[in-house]
Amino acid sequence: MIIKDLTIEMMEDAKILLKENFEEARNNHAIIPDDTYIPSVETLFTNGLGSAAYENGKMLGFLSGFGPWGPVFCTKDTMGVYSPLHAHAAVKENRKRIYQKLCQAAAEKWARAGAASHTITLYDPDDEAKEAFFDYGFGKRCVDLIRTTEQMDIAVPHVECAVLPNENTREIRRLRRALSDHLAQSPTFMKSADSAVEDWLDRREKDPPRVFIAKVDGEIVAYMEVQEEGENFITAHPAMKNICGAYCLPDKRGQNIAAALLNFILKTLKSESVPLLGVDCESINPTAVNFWKKHFAPYTKSLVRRIDENAVG
Repeated sequence: MIIKDLTIEMMEDAKILLKENFEEARNNHAIIPDDTYIPSVETLFTNGLGSAAYENGKMLGFLSGFGPWGPVFCTKDTMGVYSPLHAHAAVKENRKRIYQKLCQAAAEKWARAGAASHTITLYDPDDEAKEAFFDYGFGKRCVDLIRTTEQMDIAVPHVECAVLPNENTREIRRLRRALSDHLAQSPTFMKSADSAVEDWLDRREKDPPRVFIAKVDGEIVAYMEVQEEGENFITAHPAMKNICGAYCLPDKRGQNIAAALLNFILKTLKSESVPLLGVDCESINPTAVNFWKKHFAPYTKSLVRRIDENAVG
């Protein structure tokens, strides 16, 4: 196996591997639309952050990423590189070894470029790829999940649910702030400065996604936001909408209120001829991941490693 710098001349070889890996994922999750567009971004082959593995003139795999960018994961003074689903691929045979060789070469470039945080999104399941990165110190942080918009086969309480008009989205400002406070707690530890939270709230209200709410005794106790795209190229398929934010007041949890709100969303989308719904969440947020995994099937996982800053640059 020969490891080379990734170049634009290798893009066609990479496209073949990307398609093969996508078809493998569809074999595990037939719900993923077969006509999904797989992007091939020239930047990935020209930014000096990629490596490729070849043997006897055949590409065995490649690994690249976007960045460096920051502040990564709300951590000031920390830069990162992100390798999404379309920034890497490998043949099935000896996949673990291929990814480890690629990671060793590419991560050196990422560190030299100033990135202490390294993130990659993999299909789930893909145990060979997962073990390759776990062995190198990565841990799981995020997951993407998917389902049809058929109604759930569980009993849910009668809860007043509605779509919140865009001009009224300030009504859930308190819940959005509560979500930020929740994410700052252990074990998630996604803490933003107060000024950053205020900026995020203002942007959300200025250009809101579609907001669905649940009320109890006239009070909004839960919300879920739905938008066109999520965080990987599969979510951009026109047959799919994506939940991009959600929160339920702690004293209302365990009463299936969030499930009732989700059921209302499914019913609404199905009536609008939308067949698929996706969601992404932090797997380090147990409240969220435990709920979503009850009702959706995971199809990606994102892994993160934070290297010693002394090795950067």
